[in-house]
Amino acid sequence: MYDRYHAFGRMLPEGLDYVASWVETEGDRCFQIMRTQDRDLFAAWTSNWDDLVDFEIISISESPTPNPD
Repeated sequence: MYDRYHAFGRMLPEGLDYVASWVETEGDRCFQIMRTQDRDLFAAWTSNWDDLVDFEIISISESPTPNPD
């Protein structure tokens, strides 16, 4: 996986933006925050990696700002 990443980068389709990532201490899992308006772009991105990596895509949204009252 790292060889491919160093050779080709993340291989993100236009419109899918990388925000941040974390790797577990053991190095077994990586968590990535991505941003897009088109959920279908995840399939285009993961198809570049699914022979090496298993993906779980979870949609999230920002927390609402609390009302000060």
